[in-house]
Amino acid sequence: MKDLHSIEEVDNFIEVNRLSFIYISRTNCGVCHALLPKVQEMLTQFPEIRLAHVNVDDVEAIAGHLSIFTVPVLLLYVDGKEMIREARFVQMEQLQDKISRIYEFNT
Repeated sequence: MKDLHSIEEVDNFIEVNRLSFIYISRTNCGVCHALLPKVQEMLTQFPEIRLAHVNVDDVEAIAGHLSIFTVPVLLLYVDGKEMIREARFVQMEQLQDKISRIYEFNT
């Protein structure tokens, strides 16, 4: 997992990785910290997806740039286009099913 520290880094990560997954959280977010290991474990099943993390406390402008209203936010991009957006309370099985369908179609 790569930590991103600016809007430019986020945009570049999405641009250079065909399948990119952005995990957006805050420092004092219990849900964020509990969910991240589950997401990392799930993404091991999809080796072509590149994972990056953005802490909103470090990159406050990301909220406006990506229309983030709560955390955590999980974003999957394919060829620079947002395909999945999940926020706050994420159903991991449903998310895995969505990612699996997109992954199979794009790999």
